[in-house]
Amino acid sequence: MMNKIWCFFIIISIIFSLINGNLDALNQSLFSSINDTTQMVINLFGSMCFWCGMIKIISETSLQEKLKKIIVPLNKRIFKNLEQGSTAYEHVTVNMVTNMLGIGNAATPAGLRAVEELEKENSSRDKLSDETILFIAINTASLQIIPTNVISIRNSLNSQNPSGVIIAVWFSSILTFISIIFLTKIYLKLRRK
Repeated sequence: MMNKIWCFFIIISIIFSLINGNLDALNQSLFSSINDTTQMVINLFGSMCFWCGMIKIISETSLQEKLKKIIVPLNKRIFKNLEQGSTAYEHVTVNMVTNMLGIGNAATPAGLRAVEELEKENSSRDKLSDETILFIAINTASLQIIPTNVISIRNSLNSQNPSGVIIAVWFSSILTFISIIFLTKIYLKLRRK
């Protein structure tokens, strides 16, 4: 669907530039945007490599265990039916820690493994378990302490203060996280009835 929408916008842009005689402006903006996008991707790639490497280092040290211990009280309250020592719980925790560090791309493998493990414990194959739904909702909300991707994007666009959005990200992230848990718990109660 999105491919069709983008194709529609591109075709409309070309038609209007031909009608208005702005084909040169269209070509200029097209090539400058390609250049800007390429530069931004290169900058983001470097940032993603750095943070994925940091996660690898963190996972092989005791720092990951310390971060997990910080999250344990929160996970006990959120995932009441999930056994604390299980593989699913481990992947859920790693995913949440990685998302908190703002490294969504590095969190994806742990998130996929978490869903697989959560569904192994699901007795009903025709619908997702409550824990899986709750985890997917939380993963989507993604509580962030360090918004690395946002800072990287702002830095690549030559922002004067790339980390100036941290307070706003904390506020919106916490508000979204609490709201999504609350709404998902209501949905799960209604689903059981």
